[in-house]
Amino acid sequence: MKGKEYTKGTLILILTILLGACSSVTLRTDAQDKAGNTPDFQKTYDYWWWGLKGEHSVNVREICQGRKVRQMQSVATIPNVMAAIFTLGIYQPRTARVWCEGDPS
Repeated sequence: MKGKEYTKGTLILILTILLGACSSVTLRTDAQDKAGNTPDFQKTYDYWWWGLKGEHSVNVREICQGRKVRQMQSVATIPNVMAAIFTLGIYQPRTARVWCEGDPS
């Protein structure tokens, strides 16, 4: 009986970490709701040692090519979180996304 309780408790702990660990930071240039469509740019960047090593930047001028920036987002997706959990935080990828106004020319 104790083995089943241990397994159940471990599963609940893992699910809680997975569901609670997904996070995002969204920046909008207006007061509108988050964009739900496909971003103009999406790339995963590598961070090491619990995020202490790894510095990346995203050039929105280059991405939007003269168009206004509509939304920027940094997100820890489920695969990002799984990688961090599997490596005990040594490797922590984060995904950057950018949305631009209008259609690219």
